[in-house]
Amino acid sequence: MQYLNDLEQICKINSFTQNKAGVDRVGKQMIEWLEAIGFETQVHERASIGNHILFLSPKVEGKKILLLGHNDTVFPEGKFETFSQDSEWVYGAGVCDMKGGNIVALEALKNIYTQNGKIENIDFLLVSDEESGSDDSKFLTLKIAKNYDYCFVFEAAGENLEVVTSRKGVGTFTISIEGKASHAGTSYTKGVNANLEASYKLIELTKLTNLDIGTTVNVGKITGGIGANTISPICELVVEIRYKINIERDRLLKALEDITNTSYIEGTVSKLDGLIQRDVMEESPKQLELISKLEEITGESIPTEQRGGVSDANHVASCGVTTLDGFGPFGDGDHTINERALKSSFEQRINMMSKILEYHQKNQNL
Repeated sequence: MQYLNDLEQICKINSFTQNKAGVDRVGKQMIEWLEAIGFETQVHERASIGNHILFLSPKVEGKKILLLGHNDTVFPEGKFETFSQDSEWVYGAGVCDMKGGNIVALEALKNIYTQNGKIENIDFLLVSDEESGSDDSKFLTLKIAKNYDYCFVFEAAGENLEVVTSRKGVGTFTISIEGKASHAGTSYTKGVNANLEASYKLIELTKLTNLDIGTTVNVGKITGGIGANTISPICELVVEIRYKINIERDRLLKALEDITNTSYIEGTVSKLDGLIQRDVMEESPKQLELISKLEEITGESIPTEQRGGVSDANHVASCGVTTLDGFGPFGDGDHTINERALKSSFEQRINMMSKILEYHQKNQNL
């Protein structure tokens, strides 16, 4: 299990999204390993975040595969940089999210190179800002996605080694409310209470949630007012929407506009800012056909699951590319100092992906 030593090497490098130097150190190590098996490196340099790296293999006639991962993690320097293991688990920042997944992809590619002496029609994209929303890398991902027929994403597997066929879309918005300040004791009726307006909007926004179809609207932060003796002249709501189907996105966006533009308290004026960060990844018949084919190739059952969380799989899927996620190891505690990954799941995932990519190398198709 030399790959666990490799995993330890990159997990001990702090690669917090805002730590450009650390993220780039991880990227340089991945470059060294992947160039050794024939990949050409295309570095997309960035000034304030880590560089995005696209590893390219020679192209021949046939279907094209994109492997997708990210080098960044969530803890600033000095917070969580240890690596340890016992008989069942490895522990450390990124062991499942998702340096562990990157190692799975790397090991499978090494196996293909060893068996064939070459790798064709398979590229590997590693971005540097997934944990902060992929605000920069999404433009690169969306640009290159159209070049591929299939995409495999190496976020963590499910508890029963499920792959992911669906992820919710997510958007974050801010509603800024302007009222009018006045003294709460001497001039109460002269004020226009922005906080009170926010309370009405909060209730209306919460009503948009529909758990039966997987739609949630969360007002996660409210800030407003000056003090107890002042009618609040300003208030701000920070709102997140998540949805499983595209028609819900359209409903929510219209409702956000309507609620923003409605003055429940006369005299208030509101403004809406924000965007959809990642559009929905809906389960599709093409995904299920691909899973059936992968089961034939690997000789094993491949369970599936749908997740409320998002990943860069959302971006590729939105381009019409047949995309499956969750090809990394199983783990839990991600985004905490208790993050861990199951050793046996590394073996399963490496073996499964090696069979898939080996089949593709022989047939240039799946």
